[in-house]
Amino acid sequence: MRLRPHGTTRKDHSMTHETSPVGMAAPAAAAPEPVRLPDARQRIRAYREATGRRTAVLDDDPTGSQSVHGVSVVTVLEADEYAAALAEPASTCFILTNTRSLDEADAVALNQEAGRALFALEDRLGAPLDVVSRSDSTLRGHVMAEIRALDAVRREVTGHGFDGVLLAPSYFEAGRFTAGDVHWAMVGGEPVPAGDTEFAKDATFGYRSSDLKDFVAEKSGGTVSPDQVLSIGLDDIRTGGEDRVAEILRAAAGLQLIIVNATEFADLEIVVLGLQQVQREGKVFLHRTGPSFVRALAGLDPKPTLQAQDIWPGGRPAGHGLAVVGSHVGQTARQVAAAQARGGVSEVELSVADLIDPAARAGHIAATAERVVGALADADVLLYTSRTLLKGADAAASLEIARSVSAALIEVVQAALAARPAWVIAKGGITSHDVAVRGLGIRRATVLGQLFPGMVSVLRPDEAAPGVQGMPYVVFAGNVGDENALADTIELFRGTTSAAQERK
Repeated sequence: MRLRPHGTTRKDHSMTHETSPVGMAAPAAAAPEPVRLPDARQRIRAYREATGRRTAVLDDDPTGSQSVHGVSVVTVLEADEYAAALAEPASTCFILTNTRSLDEADAVALNQEAGRALFALEDRLGAPLDVVSRSDSTLRGHVMAEIRALDAVRREVTGHGFDGVLLAPSYFEAGRFTAGDVHWAMVGGEPVPAGDTEFAKDATFGYRSSDLKDFVAEKSGGTVSPDQVLSIGLDDIRTGGEDRVAEILRAAAGLQLIIVNATEFADLEIVVLGLQQVQREGKVFLHRTGPSFVRALAGLDPKPTLQAQDIWPGGRPAGHGLAVVGSHVGQTARQVAAAQARGGVSEVELSVADLIDPAARAGHIAATAERVVGALADADVLLYTSRTLLKGADAAASLEIARSVSAALIEVVQAALAARPAWVIAKGGITSHDVAVRGLGIRRATVLGQLFPGMVSVLRPDEAAPGVQGMPYVVFAGNVGDENALADTIELFRGTTSAAQERK
């Protein structure tokens, strides 16, 4: 069985990997036709093999691996784990920092710690290291603070900072792309400037600007002006090719931001080929990107969506599983409603109102954990936080509520391990990280692939808490997939294929 988003066809399925998710929608309609180089990925990989270049991705939540497969994910800040994951030339490793759940000062400190270890590892390996500061494709996160922290640490360790930063938030499979320097998100089948979407109203990381030059100026607090930001346009990529990209990158100096316009992977592959030209000349770049750029940077080929036999080569094990939902974006709420309507699972709600009430919190967590453990004996369980979003007085207070709710989910998941769940699905960025690290004790895992094209990664824990190693763990971002994606995912893991089978 193979899953696809509801309503797609086989043609849609194949296009999602290689061509634009927007076709020639208005934002990209004036650009030249895309140029798809048949040998681009092979050339990218050959350069990485010849130079021994590795890629380390500091992932500000655990959903950045949705465009890749066969790479390692490390959840702990330990230099030896980084070294093990990056031992082979041309390897790629995601390092989960979860900084989107931290305040800015803590995010900076964590980036400094991880960056210091990585830049020292570069010398130890005797090979160059590409560093990606992986960010949300809808522009949320500690953008400028994390960039500047990594640059400062590189200067400290190596004596030389980054010449520039490629800002490439595109995530094509989820309908996020950049054209005309404006970042767009597909909403209801139509391209909408990112600043006009619900994501821009985020309680902690809200913003106004959709033009990425203005966005950089906004997030820098005015210390960077729009005219200081470089841009690699679709014309540059599709008409000038890799030589024109290299020419633009050659001009970058002093941590200069460079906007990367792209509507499909072919655009990013040409950008990477231009990047490799200037890397040969000694230029050094940091990357602040969405998921799609990592696949292009590594030269990875697309992989078909996972089927049941890919997840369980030896056959589906006995036992029931647990789906944990913490995200509160609108798309998640719609997906939870669809999963409830589909039925077949035992539903358990964790009340946020009770969690933020000191008198009720402990008792409510204990009672919820008891319900989950009892239900897992007979059924698969959908554990979700109450859907009414409670905000604090300001961004910091809202973040504290989110942390408090996540901590409660973790307590319930830890208790659920006594029932030996056969699989776990975690919905939401912060939720996915905390469930993996604190709930399941995962230290290192391998990305098997995705359940939908470029969306919803399945991890195989390689080092984890007792009973967790080898158990499929699904990382499901809050803002991706159609309304039926969560229900279809649960159905695949339950082994009831009726509705999802129709989408084959």
